[in-house]
Amino acid sequence: MALQVRVITPDKIVWDGDVEEAILPSTSGQLGILPSHAPLLTNLDIGVMRVRLDKDWKSLVVMGGIAEVEQDILQVLVNSAEIGDDITKEDAQADFSEAQSRLEEANKGSDRREQIKASQAYKRARARLQAAGGLV
Repeated sequence: MALQVRVITPDKIVWDGDVEEAILPSTSGQLGILPSHAPLLTNLDIGVMRVRLDKDWKSLVVMGGIAEVEQDILQVLVNSAEIGDDITKEDAQADFSEAQSRLEEANKGSDRREQIKASQAYKRARARLQAAGGLV
């Protein structure tokens, strides 16, 4: 029995296929989904979603949204998403280093708005690097 997974952004379908298992970055922690899972609706955080095909795991970066499980169908509606294999480790590492510096600089100041922006950019860059295989 398989779990049908669809990852949808406002402008495209990033993933549409059957998997054996999915792990989502929910706002309350990592959430595993298997076939025959109970109906569920949950918020997603910026992070790495993993799907298992046979014995191989694939990573997708999701940038916040919601996920719904209903009758062996997992629909993930997100602001944006990327497949980990499409991200180069070098680019992801450069983006992560830049985001880390920006966050450190923002945290030295008192502009709360800039701190939040820098924190979000850091989370996105960290997720991209993790999906590219640069972080565990």
